Amino acid sequence: MSPTILFLAHVDESGTTLPKAAYEALGAALKAAAQLGSTLTIGLIGETIQDAADSVASTGARILGISGADFAHPRYASDAAAIHAICEAAKPQIVIAPGTSRFLRVLPGVAQRLRAPVDTHLTSIDMIDGVLSAKRWFYKQRLEAVIQRNARPWILLLDSGCHQPWTGAPTTAQIHALEVTLPANAKRTAFAGIRIPNSDAQTIRPDAKLLFVAGAGWSKKQADGTTHLPEAETAILEFLQNSGASLGGSKSLVDQSGENQAVLRFMTHLNQVGQTGSTPRHPKGLSTCCHGEEPHVVGWRFINERCAINLDPNCGWARGKADVLYVADAFQVIAKLTSLLGARTTRKEAPVPVPAV
Repeated sequence: MSPTILFLAHVDESGTTLPKAAYEALGAALKAAAQLGSTLTIGLIGETIQDAADSVASTGARILGISGADFAHPRYASDAAAIHAICEAAKPQIVIAPGTSRFLRVLPGVAQRLRAPVDTHLTSIDMIDGVLSAKRWFYKQRLEAVIQRNARPWILLLDSGCHQPWTGAPTTAQIHALEVTLPANAKRTAFAGIRIPNSDAQTIRPDAKLLFVAGAGWSKKQADGTTHLPEAETAILEFLQNSGASLGGSKSLVDQSGENQAVLRFMTHLNQVGQTGSTPRHPKGLSTCCHGEEPHVVGWRFINERCAINLDPNCGWARGKADVLYVADAFQVIAKLTSLLGARTTRKEAPVPVPAV
């Protein structure tokens, strides 16, 4: 008998559609269902889920839904009750969900209620020797584990950026609505709002096409024998604003704040990329004033195209760690790129002249 696969998703902050990570996890769920010859069921949670259901209706899967004001925002008690109810209705052997912050908080708890194993931060779900297997990284992306479990149901949360998103034309969906009555103690937590920085202050952008990484060279003495921290800050921020890139930093740069050295004021350990930092998955990466040491390059293993700017032609990037190395002054190169990007933006936004009548 083929196992039943349940795909879980919640609406995004707009309250209408699914987050990008959900369509990626849906693609993985559909692939697993095809490989196992399984029936796929989709479970949706949100205040209103009709638009989200329409966007995935062309998969042909049965759609279970729980909606209402109590499920509009992330809350452990209400989300756990909704997910548990969907699982009880679907009776799945495999549960696949996107690794969003909302689901990462609640699904391990639901797994306890279902007495099910749960694996998070997975990078792939595939068949290996005829057995459903999941992969994830350990030890700062140096060891890759292949996980196979006999216990069912098995809950799997897939990280964003690891699978091609499913795309299909929206159509009218039929939702099998489930009713969940929450006790009073499940409503004690109230949603107050979302606080986000201004767009010009946001430097970490997971969905950006380009990762821009600044190294300690930006804070060192330049050709004239002095440091140029204010100019470096201006150059980097203007480039980020014009390019829409995400900002990363080398360990040597972010550590300077703890060594009482002059630093880039907007650079924190959250921006750190490498063995002791993050491992982003942007399509392209541009390293500036970094030397390409191994601990830093570990964080670049999932970047598809790597470029670097460094005055040292023998730095680590030149030893097969970058596709292209520009031996140049990063201050000058970034200033020129910012100028070109700014000119392109100006041309796009220039008003169209209206001919006189």
